[in-house]
Amino acid sequence: MTERPVDVNEQPGEATMNRERELAQAFVALSDTYAAEFDPLQLFHHLVQACRDLLDVDAAAVMVADARGRLKTMAMTDEDAAVAELLQVQSGRGPCMDCFRTGRPVSVPDIAAEHQRWPQLVTAMIEAGYDALQAVPVRVHERPLGSLTLLRRRAGHLTDDDVHLAQALADSAALGLMHWSMEPNRVDDVVTRVQSVIAAKATLEIAKGMIAEHAGTSIGEAARLLDCYVSERHLRLTETAYALVTRTMPPTAVVEARPRR
Repeated sequence: MTERPVDVNEQPGEATMNRERELAQAFVALSDTYAAEFDPLQLFHHLVQACRDLLDVDAAAVMVADARGRLKTMAMTDEDAAVAELLQVQSGRGPCMDCFRTGRPVSVPDIAAEHQRWPQLVTAMIEAGYDALQAVPVRVHERPLGSLTLLRRRAGHLTDDDVHLAQALADSAALGLMHWSMEPNRVDDVVTRVQSVIAAKATLEIAKGMIAEHAGTSIGEAARLLDCYVSERHLRLTETAYALVTRTMPPTAVVEARPRR
């Protein structure tokens, strides 16, 4: 959890008010699906950022299942190759897959103790510097769509309050995804929309790769450049990524717009 700087002039009760304000802002960001700039990929980005800011965790990521039941990473707080790897090894098995399949939270307070059960995951987590994991289902009316992963750099259980808050945030994001359209929802709309977001995420990864190659930088830096570009211009991330991949927009536009230090 990112700690807020201590304000020596802060009056009693102001810290509580500030947290309540942050909570309110987080839920608004996850539920305002009718805003002109609403974007499903940014919805998941808001989710993981809210978790890192509001919960006692060091990193967060969200995965959703494709049509074959494989988990695909949609967003994570840091574009870190090590974190991406520990998520990837769970595409078929692991606590996040267990969470998705059962629709229930899964707590792993000491990953080192689970080496026999999940050897690849334990190795990846330890190498990335994480000691504990909490998985929370992303679901719509008890129907699991994926899993929210919360990582900590110290062993121990996440508090019940934080788990409940994480679940509320994940549920809000899932409902936001389902309300993405003004059209009435059908049963198969759940699958269709999840698949659409997965396709958009794949396009985004290609776009980040194009920017990274053009700028001669890392994927993480390319992601930051693209986020900055769309945020400053109030653009949709999905549409900008599509424009890059279809070459109706050159990577130069993003690279040359990078903030000057």
